Amino acid sequence: MASSAGLALCGQALVVRGGSRFLATTTASSDDDSLFTYDCSAAEKKSQENKGEDGQPVEKASDTILASTFSKSGSYFALTDDSKRLILFRTKPWQCLSVRTVVRRCTALTFTASEEKVLVADKSGDVYSFSVLEPHGCGKLELGHLSMLLDVAVSPDDRYVLTADRDEKIRVSWALAPHNIESFCLGHTEFVSRIFVVPDHPELLLSSSGDCTLRLWDYRRGQELHCCHLTSLQEPAGPWSDKRFAASRISYWSRDSCVALLCDSVPVVYVFHLDAPRRQLVYRQQLSFQHRVWDVAFEESQGLWVLQDCREAPLVLYGPVDGQWQPVPENAAGKKVCAHLRGNWAMLEGSAGVDDVFSSLYKATFDNVTTYLKKKEERLQQQLRKKRHKNPSPGPNGQAKKVKSGEAS
Repeated sequence: MASSAGLALCGQALVVRGGSRFLATTTASSDDDSLFTYDCSAAEKKSQENKGEDGQPVEKASDTILASTFSKSGSYFALTDDSKRLILFRTKPWQCLSVRTVVRRCTALTFTASEEKVLVADKSGDVYSFSVLEPHGCGKLELGHLSMLLDVAVSPDDRYVLTADRDEKIRVSWALAPHNIESFCLGHTEFVSRIFVVPDHPELLLSSSGDCTLRLWDYRRGQELHCCHLTSLQEPAGPWSDKRFAASRISYWSRDSCVALLCDSVPVVYVFHLDAPRRQLVYRQQLSFQHRVWDVAFEESQGLWVLQDCREAPLVLYGPVDGQWQPVPENAAGKKVCAHLRGNWAMLEGSAGVDDVFSSLYKATFDNVTTYLKKKEERLQQQLRKKRHKNPSPGPNGQAKKVKSGEAS
């Protein structure tokens, strides 16, 4: 899977990544104009860097950042890149703590709620844990699937590890004994692209899939509570109305129990309200954009930040006005961050040409029934012609016509 530009927020700490680089700053409106940048291509080189933890050589690859995340408190930040490295940072102040190798290229990662471990999910279906307290320690295999993992999450109490794979499954495992499975959340008909445990309703899980649905679960019981079909929310005249798409980001705003859903390669953001007492999702609004949207993230104090493919305004802020989300004009924090992004636009240019991230994950369909029926019809017609040739039709007196040898030839 390719990787486009990404956005990560925790409190007022903001990270924008693109290609092999990221920059970290703050959304505070104060005079704090600090900026931290990091390039994975210049990451620390180690003697064992050319080998993964399985002892096999690591093939030469780019240093593109594949996934990144903050810890719950924002004290730590971690990323994985295309060179099979896990890089851990301290954020107060920003400092690189370690560069460790992983077995396979990673698709997602998350910190435990205690911030003692980083869980890394990879393309082979395995989840490894890496210590935060011992930043140079090796990884430990925690659990495995039979298919590619696309996302990983933990419950707010660290009791459960939730994993989503390409084969339509969401698995809920015990964190202390991952071989014990609490439940499966089954119902999606395509790969599960994203999962998100609702922080202020820890029994609820949101999931998105290539089947164009957003679903709400009681994940401990494996029970589906609500399903929203995104295709029914699209405008029929839209240029992407007949296109398959999957969500690339689920973001949550606890102030108003608001859910923002960004779909890959579709320049819209769907906004829902989570009605937790009734266990349902209520569709509120569709935000449309002229440029491709790379990522979205809520900031509790301000609203929804949108990262888009627009050099003049790469980062825009949306806030609620009379129940509707609208752009916030003249935002000082947004201007400051946009100035940083314009000065580092080369970091984001490579993401402009990245196509649909999930296009290769859809099930391949083969229509061999039509071909079979066509060949069957041809065989029947051929048999019928042979039968007519062996048994010619009778003449006017009820006797079969005798065909002369010349005519037969």
